[in-house]
Amino acid sequence: MFAWWGRAVVRLRWLVLGMAAAVLVIGASWGGGVFGDLISGGFDDPGSASSRAHREITAQLGRQDVDILALYSSDNLTQDQPAFRDAVTAVATELSGRPEVASVVGAFTPGVPGRFTSTDGHATYLAIQLRDGDENSKLDDLAALRDDLVADGLHTEVGGLIPFLDDANTRINDDITKAELISLPILLVLLVFIFRGLVAAATPLFVGVLAVLGAFIAVRLLAQVTDVSVFAVNIITMLGLGMAIDYALFVVSRFREELAKQELSREELAGARSAAVADAVARTLATAGRTVLVSGLTVALALASLLIFPMDFLKSMAWGGMAAVLVAMLAALTALPALLAVLGPKINAWRVPLPKLFQARPAGEGGWARIARSVMSRPVLYALGVAAILALTATPFLRAQFGGFDERVLPAGTESRTVTERIAAEFPGGSAAPISVLVLGPGADTMLTRIQAVPNVPGAMIAAQQGDATLITASYPGEPADESAREVVQAIRDLPVPDGTQLLVGGRTAADLDQLDSIGGRLPWMLGMVAVSTFLLLFLAFGSVVLPLKAIVMNVISIGASFGVVVWIFQDGHLSDWLGFTVTGFLEPGNMVLMLAVLFGLATDYEVFLLSRVREEWDATGDNTQAVASGLQRTGGIITAAALLLMVVLGGFATGGTTTIKVLGVGMVVAVAIDAALVRAVLVPATMRLLGRWNWWAPGPLGLVYRRYGLKEA
Repeated sequence: MFAWWGRAVVRLRWLVLGMAAAVLVIGASWGGGVFGDLISGGFDDPGSASSRAHREITAQLGRQDVDILALYSSDNLTQDQPAFRDAVTAVATELSGRPEVASVVGAFTPGVPGRFTSTDGHATYLAIQLRDGDENSKLDDLAALRDDLVADGLHTEVGGLIPFLDDANTRINDDITKAELISLPILLVLLVFIFRGLVAAATPLFVGVLAVLGAFIAVRLLAQVTDVSVFAVNIITMLGLGMAIDYALFVVSRFREELAKQELSREELAGARSAAVADAVARTLATAGRTVLVSGLTVALALASLLIFPMDFLKSMAWGGMAAVLVAMLAALTALPALLAVLGPKINAWRVPLPKLFQARPAGEGGWARIARSVMSRPVLYALGVAAILALTATPFLRAQFGGFDERVLPAGTESRTVTERIAAEFPGGSAAPISVLVLGPGADTMLTRIQAVPNVPGAMIAAQQGDATLITASYPGEPADESAREVVQAIRDLPVPDGTQLLVGGRTAADLDQLDSIGGRLPWMLGMVAVSTFLLLFLAFGSVVLPLKAIVMNVISIGASFGVVVWIFQDGHLSDWLGFTVTGFLEPGNMVLMLAVLFGLATDYEVFLLSRVREEWDATGDNTQAVASGLQRTGGIITAAALLLMVVLGGFATGGTTTIKVLGVGMVVAVAIDAALVRAVLVPATMRLLGRWNWWAPGPLGLVYRRYGLKEA
């Protein structure tokens, strides 16, 4: 099948390249507009108690959400002085007449309690509710209102949910641009060193650009029918570049190897160019193409496991990641072979006189083979040593704490973050996002009294009332994502309720608590889905039930070690000054689940690269030790080069300003380094030596399935 596909691509090479060019043009023009179709939120579980509370509050009392917080302060004036009061009142009056604004409430609104006045009297804020609409329309409204929010003679700062989303979007776009500016030049230099030629070095970048722009098209089409988070763009760039470079590196290296096998002189090659190149492309796709297909499907299925979660954020990451990986895979199986068919021996043109780096020798001897034989000569010692290192590295994950997503993911000094921090520190009640408690039925006064008596509730009041529906807002000390705030939510939910009364608790903190419960409840199903899909694909690729199980265990070990490093850095706060982030004392659970899916796919990707050549040698020789040594010799350099290039891509994101993206970048750089240096190069050869012929064992019926339906190499 794969060889047939290679010959078909050679025949249709110009058509395939024309279609690739169309994807590039459409992706750069129409696909580039994907940012305008993406949403900024999507972190809540629509089926959770907090989401139900939000829907009921809106249905019973109208929309109560505050979209913008405009904070006004002065070093000299206090809020009871006319100059201060008149400036803020003028802003409120102006905003009330704007069609974008539904309501404005502040310290000078009649009947409003004193929570809008700071404890020192030098600051106040307006709570602004925008008209109904989606987040994108509210972001447009914020841009239209920016000038009207400024109060004459006072220091004006704008925060709240919509400004936070606006700042987050801006920072994400800046981070993507920064990551590309950092990583792309480094990638090009490294590719030149790896391939020792400018033409060959450019091919992975061609596939990478094609993968990213093609994924933009796919995600924008998807955004027409469902909500997709803006964070999907990050994973598209990250995985689109990373996986495309991996696949192109593998395919181009194999193509050059197949050309070299022809053993034709330059004159003979020129005369037999068409047949020689067509044969090299066919052999490349029959071997490396099959590996790319298995790897792409495995990574995509690992990302598909995120669809089991109800949060749009994780679903968006699944869609974006799958689009990037699948487009990269398809480009490596179509556009890249077509380009190689056109280039032929010119793939080696514009050679650069550099030493060979990461080049696997065709023979079964060499540096990587010697490493493999050394490991296999003392497999127990090496296996136990590496396992001890990884277990020690994973130890910090045992004390992992999880919390929500708030303004502290933005760099210190960001305006929306500063507003939230100042309101929490300087105003009575101490929270810009109070807990919303909806009481349906009689007993609202009783519940208000009980809520006021809850520990760590500085204040609670009735915010709205209509018929039997009463909205009580409760404050708490600290940030919305803190553990203390979640304890207050749980304590309110546990309060006894009078007969005939229903209590619903919502707000940002309640949504965080529900998110933790939702992720925790679905995590076992996600892990099961990833394990089953990985097992089935690796079985169909290698015809063994032992190797897939071993690969799953290896993946868990390497991911556990990387998670331990993430806890040590981002939860415990080590390297925070150097990396530039705010320590919160917990990790965002959605981030960790996303990292789990991505890392499982990447770890399996390198496993497939290695085992594909080991299986090829096993089929040829039947000697397990020789197969492992030769397989590592042929792929060790490629895996190391691919890991190094992927680390450059991921490292660009580690320099970003948002902690969410920084965690992903740092965590995955660590995981890739551990996987390539310790797991694939040491632990896999050691365990394969210990298992011997059992590596390739499959029960009789399953062996028949593999022989009939397996994705065999030619």
